[in-house]
Amino acid sequence: MRKILTCLIAALSLTGCAKLALYNRLPENQKVLFAPRETRDVGFRTMEKLGPVNTVAPSLSPRPLAPGKALELPGGIEPYMKKQRMAGVIVLQDGKVLLERYGLGLNANGRWTSFSVAKSITSTLVGAAIRDGAIKSLDDDVTRYIPELKGSGYDGVSVRQLLTMTSGIRWTENYSDPKSDVAQFITQKVKPGQDATIEYMRHLPREAPPGTKWLYKTGESNLVGVLVSRATGKSLAQYLSEKIWRPYGMEREAIWYLDSGGHELGGCCLSASLRDYARFGQFILDGGRIDDREVLADKWTDLATRNQLPAGAGPRGYGYQWWTNSNGSFAAIGIFGQSIAIDPTRKLVIAIVGNWPKATGPREVSMNRAAFFQAVTRAVDGKPPL
Repeated sequence: MRKILTCLIAALSLTGCAKLALYNRLPENQKVLFAPRETRDVGFRTMEKLGPVNTVAPSLSPRPLAPGKALELPGGIEPYMKKQRMAGVIVLQDGKVLLERYGLGLNANGRWTSFSVAKSITSTLVGAAIRDGAIKSLDDDVTRYIPELKGSGYDGVSVRQLLTMTSGIRWTENYSDPKSDVAQFITQKVKPGQDATIEYMRHLPREAPPGTKWLYKTGESNLVGVLVSRATGKSLAQYLSEKIWRPYGMEREAIWYLDSGGHELGGCCLSASLRDYARFGQFILDGGRIDDREVLADKWTDLATRNQLPAGAGPRGYGYQWWTNSNGSFAAIGIFGQSIAIDPTRKLVIAIVGNWPKATGPREVSMNRAAFFQAVTRAVDGKPPL
């Protein structure tokens, strides 16, 4: 059963693992990526029941989120929630709550999985590790911190190139293909003492010189997590709690799902409350400072959320595991509709959790989210709806 649950969490979080042999032992209608939406609604808010986790301890003195002026949207929030199958949405301006709603069985006390929103949180821990002196420079070779990668395609790849997904390593990220790397690496079996991520990634070939090609790779986000843990000597959950979760004032315990080797997946599967996702967004908007105390490396949030290179053929760019927009806004984004969108110009944080019909769409759902963001910004600006 444990092996089936391992594959189940892979399907929930990252992959097309639903077609792999172990997962095929489950009834067809229970395969989560293709399961009834109501089944996913339960699974996304109870990920800790599917396998081992580490906990992220909260603060004993939660940071208050004071109410602000209620946000008036044309037609209200309900149509947007229904079209996007939102489990929760919260809008902050200047740290004050303009809007907060829940659905799909979630409430303010519950947790919801972040999927790839975790990538942006993991990358932020790199900034903390640099501030602490555990990571010396973004220009260091990755192999300085993960020596098991020596002699692999990661020779000569820098920490910066790992953060920006420009290692040049070949990778396939297809959520519906069971032979895709993103489906295969989560099922990697390792010997005691080995790291599952390292063992898979070190066998991948290089297809381009480091720094010349951008390619989205969840496996490399997991490597970023390994790097942080190796450099600090602490688990991601422990380090996140020590550097951000407790001192910034998160009010709920978060959980982080573990791989087969007992390590957090740096690219996925942190589950937290909606309000704490919003607080994390506010922490980034605050420049990574807590009560005027610097937590991250100098100018880290400016660099991490700045377009470092084009990301594919679309209008977005990519920073240090953050998606960037031409207007200066940026976001942490996960499949099935998870996001923390930040607009520094308007001092806005918009956190959304949900359960889209499919992992990455359909297109009209994405367009509806964009329309919702536009409606929020126009309402904040005092402009009439389009």
